[in-house]
Amino acid sequence: MKTTLYVAERVRTLDAARPLAEALVVRGDKVLAVGSRAEVQAAAGAGAREVDLGAAILVPGLVDAHAHIAGLGLSLTTARLEGAGSVEEVVRRLGAAPDTCFQGDWLLGKGWDQNAWPGRVFPGRAELDARFASTPVCLMRVDHHAFWVNGEALRRAGIGRGTVDPDGGRIVRDAAGEPTGVLIDNAMDLVSAVLPEPTNAQRETRLRVALERCAQVGLTGVHDAGMDWESFRKLREWDAAGHLPLRVYAMAAGQGAERHAYLENGPHEGRMLTMRGAKLLADGALGSRGAALHEDYSDEPGQRGLLLLSPEELEARARAFMSRGFQVCIHAIGDRANTLVVDVLIQCAQETGTRGLRHRVEHAQILRREDIQRLGAAGLVASVQPTHATSDMGWAEARLGRERLAGSYAWRSLKDAGACLALGSDFPIENPDVLAGLYAARTRQDAAGWPEGGWWPQERLTAEEALEGFTVGPAWASFAEGRRGRLMPGMDADFVALSVDPVEGPAAALREAKVLATVVAGAEVFRA
Repeated sequence: MKTTLYVAERVRTLDAARPLAEALVVRGDKVLAVGSRAEVQAAAGAGAREVDLGAAILVPGLVDAHAHIAGLGLSLTTARLEGAGSVEEVVRRLGAAPDTCFQGDWLLGKGWDQNAWPGRVFPGRAELDARFASTPVCLMRVDHHAFWVNGEALRRAGIGRGTVDPDGGRIVRDAAGEPTGVLIDNAMDLVSAVLPEPTNAQRETRLRVALERCAQVGLTGVHDAGMDWESFRKLREWDAAGHLPLRVYAMAAGQGAERHAYLENGPHEGRMLTMRGAKLLADGALGSRGAALHEDYSDEPGQRGLLLLSPEELEARARAFMSRGFQVCIHAIGDRANTLVVDVLIQCAQETGTRGLRHRVEHAQILRREDIQRLGAAGLVASVQPTHATSDMGWAEARLGRERLAGSYAWRSLKDAGACLALGSDFPIENPDVLAGLYAARTRQDAAGWPEGGWWPQERLTAEEALEGFTVGPAWASFAEGRRGRLMPGMDADFVALSVDPVEGPAAALREAKVLATVVAGAEVFRA
């Protein structure tokens, strides 16, 4: 087996017995030794390859605990709408979209966010119809919980004035009752049902470019939150052939009909691909007012969001997946959804005897104080995304009011209550840049350093806790704490070389930091 010696300014191991070192040596796909340069050279023996990374800081492999690989690939290959400041800018970008942005004859785009536009109101079909009268257009909102479509797309989907809102969905309408072109949560399914399937070549391209992007930003692993069956089959094929560059901990898509295939086949354990979780969705997103709240939205009286599954159906699906040996991971944004999800996970785990499967609350974004305590006491994983807080902080109070913010994006409170924190980005809803996540977790500020002192700063994490949230936390949340999350002899050789120390360096330095190398199972999958 190949032996490689890595020397750096500092190796931050997250091993309490030896937290700092100068070098490490890798033999095959495992860490052989960590220590001083002399100690490691002695362990490596003669003939070892040596890599001097100079002033770099080595840290254990960084893992995004909640992300969407196929979604990132779609974002990178369709019309990019992130950062568009107005409806007019969206239409301009669509007009310049290349052929790769089409699926069949449909023009696809992703990333629009009305909260970044003047007035902060939902767009309408008229703006799209003026430019694309006969081409169907489908644009996914930044949070993946709403479509904005034109008249041709509505026509093909059979959506008109008389179309009834589906359970768990909302067709936004104008004063006359006509659909405006915005479809929220389960109403999106009406368009998805008539959208042409991507070709095999499109699927492969999207997966490849997404994995390449992950390696570039320093990710050695990704927890994919709701993988579709076709993507799973392709990654399983690549893994069997030794072509999967990153570790993927996949959660079965448990919301649609393909859940039956996952239940029939059961969990999967490959070399780089594990399918052991199952993803369900309790509610929608805060930005599209689909998050399920106990009380009305502060900026839309009478609206309390949407439950995407009835409580009875959510419980039945959770029990079915637990009984089949799956860790159940449930999306919950609003406080009503989080109350329901904590109830369901506690009850079903007790009935099935599966508390040891480390069930997870995905997002755990807005909670009542009593539910924070219940979540922690039950030993549940809180899978949270630091950059969601810094993206939402400009408008979250308008949605929720001041009082509800006290239990929102409450990472410190969740940790203190006993929950395992597994940090992620929810890419492509946010950028996959893990360094931005480390910065947000420590500061609760945007890239410009606003607000001074941080937004609800009492919920910040320390620098070491933030690093553990992207290393130790995801390892425990995926049953890999004995193999990954720290740099110790015998552990998997997954690590990242950074231009700054994410613990001792100033938080602001993370905004300009660089990933110098990404190593997975002893193989360099990215080198700057």
